[in-house]
Amino acid sequence: MKPNKIAATLAFIIGGMAVFAGGQVVLLGKVMDYYVIDWLPVYNLTLGLLTVFVTAALLWRDAAIAPKAALATLVSHSAVMLILQTAYRDVVAPDSIKAMTVRIAAWVIIMGIMVVYRRKNRSC
Repeated sequence: MKPNKIAATLAFIIGGMAVFAGGQVVLLGKVMDYYVIDWLPVYNLTLGLLTVFVTAALLWRDAAIAPKAALATLVSHSAVMLILQTAYRDVVAPDSIKAMTVRIAAWVIIMGIMVVYRRKNRSC
């Protein structure tokens, strides 16, 4: 399997997980047994949908804009993590921090795959 397909598959999975997590609260009205920051499930659902339907598709097709879309996703998750760790430090649920950490780690891996893949293709 080509590296861009691996990156796309990973993006699709991590995006799907965000859709599932955010969708349970936003769309299904699930009440969690911990405090939920109002905007966070909406963010998770929105970025998850963008990841599944846009970024993963761009990665799969190896579109020229795919690395920028992946970087934008990584930066977005990192910015939200920074906000959670600073402005919401006392109220954010540990599960939210764990989920955001997994997303950031996945996007670092995706970016790594993309960088290696692009460099390898340039040198050929």
